[in-house]
Amino acid sequence: MNPVHVSVMPQEVIACLVPDKDRAVIVDGTLGEGGHSRLFLQNYPQAKVVGMDADSVMANHAKKRIGADYGERFECRVGWNDELLAAWEGSAVDIVLLDLGLSTRHFFEMERGFSFSRAEPLDMRFNPAEGKSAADLVNTLSAKDLADIIYKYGEERFSRTIARQIAERRRMSRITDSLDLANIVSLAVPLAVRHGRIHPATRTFMALRIAVNRELERLERLLNIVPDMLAPGGKFGVISFHSLEDRMVKQAFRKRNRRYGGEFEVVTKKPFVPSAEECAANPSARSAKFRVLAKPQEGE
Repeated sequence: MNPVHVSVMPQEVIACLVPDKDRAVIVDGTLGEGGHSRLFLQNYPQAKVVGMDADSVMANHAKKRIGADYGERFECRVGWNDELLAAWEGSAVDIVLLDLGLSTRHFFEMERGFSFSRAEPLDMRFNPAEGKSAADLVNTLSAKDLADIIYKYGEERFSRTIARQIAERRRMSRITDSLDLANIVSLAVPLAVRHGRIHPATRTFMALRIAVNRELERLERLLNIVPDMLAPGGKFGVISFHSLEDRMVKQAFRKRNRRYGGEFEVVTKKPFVPSAEECAANPSARSAKFRVLAKPQEGE
């Protein structure tokens, strides 16, 4: 039986992202399984929640389950969150949440190569109908460009060795499945790293996924767009899972901070992190950090 996806830091999210009015408009910009959307709907009975996801399979799954319980209070939009929010029409938004983590369903049910524990097509796209797949990158980019991606997005110190090993292996045949790639990466790193705390392919897979879906480009755009969409008293929360994301969020919030000439209040002087109890119950939450930016009420 596959693990069930559990939303990260639910108590902290509800405690920090409290709308200032009853009929609030809340955007769950990373809908996924819909855990946070459901949390908002349960706790704020007059609010409307708009969930967004680039993955139509995930979006439709959440729409059926949540829509059945909450009807017109829940709206699901399929598409990239940065594009949907850039084209937003209507009233200002009271709450925006971005949970930048991957759904458990992607690892265990999608068969798109997100997992390195079994052989799956090496895709890694959240929207398989759009853009280049991980297999396209792995089989066509130069060793230098591959190394740059693995180092930049995965912070992998053995990036050049891994890229050379990939380039050598693809000369024999095209690399098409995730397990094959994981084995290539494992053979490229020193023996001590192969048997370390995390799987040796973890950083490489993360880097390729980020590159394929242009995740950091989209996050940068969102960090620019969302604050200006907020109504007075509105709040913008971001849950990140690795240092690159968290650094971007921290710096973007700092620039908007009233203490440094901006117009917003950084609610989280230090990010919230999961409790020891939550990490024990949900190990995938271990690296999560939650930061919140708020737009003051008029006159404050």
